[in-house]
Amino acid sequence: MNTLSFLQDKNLKEISTFGIGGPARYFLEVNSIASMKEAIQMAKKENIPYLVIGKGSNTLFSTDGFNGLVLHNKINFINQINNVFEIGSGYSFSLLGTQTAKLEFSGLEFASGIPGSVGGAVFMNAGANGWETCDCLTSVDFLEENGKIRNYQRDDLVFSYRTSPFQQKKGVILSATFTLKPLKDARQKQLELFSYRKKTQPYSDKSVGCIFRNPENFHASALIDSCNLKGLQIGDAKVSEMHANFIVNVKSATSDDVLELIELIQKKVKEKTGQDLKSEVRLIPYNPEEV
Repeated sequence: MNTLSFLQDKNLKEISTFGIGGPARYFLEVNSIASMKEAIQMAKKENIPYLVIGKGSNTLFSTDGFNGLVLHNKINFINQINNVFEIGSGYSFSLLGTQTAKLEFSGLEFASGIPGSVGGAVFMNAGANGWETCDCLTSVDFLEENGKIRNYQRDDLVFSYRTSPFQQKKGVILSATFTLKPLKDARQKQLELFSYRKKTQPYSDKSVGCIFRNPENFHASALIDSCNLKGLQIGDAKVSEMHANFIVNVKSATSDDVLELIELIQKKVKEKTGQDLKSEVRLIPYNPEEV
């Protein structure tokens, strides 16, 4: 327990792609599976609520902070045997998509430009351009709260749109294995997808990616755009004028600014189109009991 160096009052906006957040009661950067296991065992022993974070994307921290322990996942190893890649859960998903495409392997080209970790991508079943993380996933190593590491094969897991079984489990994803297909044009495909993303999404702005799930047979961005909501702003939280399904932090937005804007968008879209927009952003309140 004493081998871990915890910080106090770490400002979570520093690890958030949104640039929003307050101080964490305790904070630890975790660089190995052994350290992750030790940290979770310590948290359980001391009865301290904990939260595991990767790249801080797809997550909205409370401006008040988090009254518990935040574990910043930096488990970022990569092992390759032919077309099979075993990746640490803290590894950059975007970087993985670029690297595998350069090696002429197909399956993760869509990941390039997605600002999350491999663990986060598996947790949310991240997707783009008609592809999803689960499509080429082979297995996942998962650390349970009792300290045991369980290996899940793909056939053991049921995924759906932006949903994985790990959202209902207590513990943390340690690594994921992907089986890719050889493809000479993989790099070209990856570059095309990344170029399209930069042209159509506010890539350089502070955001968490898409805010809302796409309702069945609809695109959330088109619904929001049809209500003329681009540019709508509360405080420093603003609906992107480039892509209507993005909320950007134009300067120093608070979590309340974002939540109020989300509710207003949902209300206006419901009134005009009859569609219910559901947020896909993971909301992290100050009180861990509310997570």
